Amino acid sequence: MPFAKPHREFERLNLNEGWERAPGYPTGAAVYQRILAADINDQAGTGSRTRLLRFEPGAFSTQPFMHRHWEEVYLIEGDLIVGNDEHGRGGEAFVAPTYACRPPGVWHGPFKSERGCLLIEFHYYDESHPHSEPVG
Repeated sequence: MPFAKPHREFERLNLNEGWERAPGYPTGAAVYQRILAADINDQAGTGSRTRLLRFEPGAFSTQPFMHRHWEEVYLIEGDLIVGNDEHGRGGEAFVAPTYACRPPGVWHGPFKSERGCLLIEFHYYDESHPHSEPVG
């Protein structure tokens, strides 16, 4: 699969800037992303993205997610609860270091963090097996 992500050598990251609200989370949820490198085109089902995802303490999502790309997630620090309800209650708790790898079309979440957390995510499309719709 061809990639057009930018070539970047080691560069120091200032983790206090460059954050934006993460798409797909409820309005007001304190969940932020910082894109490190990307050439992803979700509409075309091509490319990839590497991002940091940060949950502030108490932040949670209310609905499960499903997408057409592969996703690898590494919990760098903090706690992450998977499978909470729409009020942020319940679910299974994980602490760093924890890893997940999801193929396209897998439902996952909702998510919550009691103390806050930092994740690195790798999203990529398998262009040799394009999906017109998520499987699931």
